[in-house]
Amino acid sequence: MPYIAVKAFEKDEATKKEVAERINQIFLDVWGCKPEAITISIEEVERASWDEEIYEKEIKPKEDKMFILSGEKRY
Repeated sequence: MPYIAVKAFEKDEATKKEVAERINQIFLDVWGCKPEAITISIEEVERASWDEEIYEKEIKPKEDKMFILSGEKRY
């Protein structure tokens, strides 16, 4: 705990590593996790597939759990 899955358009390896490191540090500092408890994945999704694969299947059914949706803070 926790498992963080980032799904996004393609990025270079350096960018993905930096994002993973920053997310990791946030969970260490703010959430209070031990390093061995954190799992982070970064999955690339093609732009053409985004609406069907991510928005319709993963975001829309969980809209009530989104803290930020399409840039809008919901808290």
